[in-house]
Parts: sequence; structure tokens; C-alpha cells
Amino acid sequence: MKIVLSASRRTDIPGGYTPWFMDCIQKGYFTVINPFNRKTRTIEATPDTVHTIVFWSKNFGPFLDLRAHKILTEKGFNLFFNFTINADNPTLEPGIPDLTMRLKQATKLARDLDPSQIAWRFDPICFYKEKNQSMTNAKGFKPIADTLSDMGVRRCITSFYDPYKKVDQRIRRMVQAGKPKIEFTQPDTLTRKRVIQRMAGHLKSRSMDLFLCCEQDLLESMGNVANVRANACIDGRLYQSLFGGSLETAGDYGQRRKQGCRCTRSIDVGSYDLHPCPHNCLFCYAKTQYDSEKNIGGHQ
Repeated sequence: MKIVLSASRRTDIPGGYTPWFMDCIQKGYFTVINPFNRKTRTIEATPDTVHTIVFWSKNFGPFLDLRAHKILTEKGFNLFFNFTINADNPTLEPGIPDLTMRLKQATKLARDLDPSQIAWRFDPICFYKEKNQSMTNAKGFKPIADTLSDMGVRRCITSFYDPYKKVDQRIRRMVQAGKPKIEFTQPDTLTRKRVIQRMAGHLKSRSMDLFLCCEQDLLESMGNVANVRANACIDGRLYQSLFGGSLETAGDYGQRRKQGCRCTRSIDVGSYDLHPCPHNCLFCYAKTQYDSEKNIGGHQ
């Protein structure tokens, strides 16, 4: 069975580490560090061993500038892209290009390859308080959906923000450095259902489906909605239907199965420690470049 490489749940490789990734591809292997037990192993990475490479990013600019998608395709790799495109929000996502640039990146990917190889993530949906005002980043969804639909993208993935101690610690350090306090809040089930229903209704008019990531309770509370279903961010069956061939399609029990994760098995080649994410998103569970005392004061 061929494997799926995930690049990466742990950081934004296309946005910050494309040269490193392509160097490993040239060598034909990755050295992967288990984040829990710190053990290392070598993963062979050739078209003979890898069925699909799944890239996760909020900024494919550096990746496209190096023609990485074309080089990898010419080498014989199948590619799939989990592209997070939220509305501009410097408070939550200070380190990414503006929306216009990100949509241009999506357009190039859809034209150079195929829109069926792109899943759009509008993720996570956040509710928060800033200077005692209630805020959300759910606004701006429809124009993005319309643009991506016109490109031929048919999959939208979303979830609601999950609290992490790491995020709370990040916010405390920012406040200590003189930055405004941001407080994430948890909307009730009715509010979340209404948000998803509005999104699903608009997506249906644009021939798109909505996939919920690790939102099992919410999905069950909504009943049967034609174009809303549980998501697999790594979906071996989808890649087999797109590219043919044989690959692992068993469930990935290292993920949050009880919360509704439907991902199939993959090998993640990123590292929290070696590849701190350059985007510095406030809500991120990964390690960002601002997660240190010397850098936190620079958060914009």
C-alpha cells in the first residue's frame, strides 16, 4: 500500500518551509520526529511509495513562486491542497497575505492543476471579545464562497474554535506585553446551528458541499441536511477516486475520532519545534514564532 504524506497539520510548510520540503523530496526521504515520544524514523518519499501529498496552508505564495506544484507533479506525485481562506482579520491572523492575494493563489492552483484537488477551509469560526465588543470572523464568507465556486472548487470545510491552554498562555503574554486582551467565547448550540445552516444554504446555491471537522455533536443535532456531512481532512478514498491506484484507507485513530474526525491514515512530516509557524495566528494550537518571551511583544 502506498502512503499519504501530510504537509502538515503541525505547521504551514508551503507558507514557510517549501525549500526544506523540496530538499527532502530531492533526497527521497523525510526524517520524522514523533511529537509525543521524540522518537525519529525515516520515511521514504518517492512516487513509488507515496500515493498523495496533502498540503495544508494559508499562504501558498512561496510554494507557487518555486513552482513546487509543477515540479512535484512532473516527478509523478499526486497532490491535494487544504487551503484555509478566511476573511481578512489582522487580530486573529496577523501574518498572512491579504485576501486578494490568497484568492489569486487559489486561482493559480485551480488553473495549473484541477479544482477537484482543492478543499477550501473556512476555519475555524471564532467568536471573541475585543475591547468589550463581541466579534466574529464568520463575516465575509459569501464573497469567498462565490469566488471559489466560480473556480470550480466544490468542498468547503469548517469547524468552530476549540479552546487550548497554549492559546490562553499566548494571550496572557500578549497582555503582559501591552497588547489588547482578546477573550474567546463559546457560542451555544443554537447559534452554531444557525451559522452552519446559513453557510450550507449559500453553498448549496453555489453547488458546493459543507463538511464539518470534528463537530460530531453539532452534526447530530442538525439532523439530515443534504449538503452537510462529517469531514475527512485526509481522505484516502477521495484521493483514490481522483488519482486511482492503491493506498491506505483505514481510519486514523491518532486523530479525534470521538469528536467526528473521519481522516484516514497518513504520515505527517512537519514538526512543532523545528518548523514554528510564521503566520502567528492567535487561535492556533501549533507553535508559532511569537510563542516566546522575546517575540510576543511584536504581535500585530
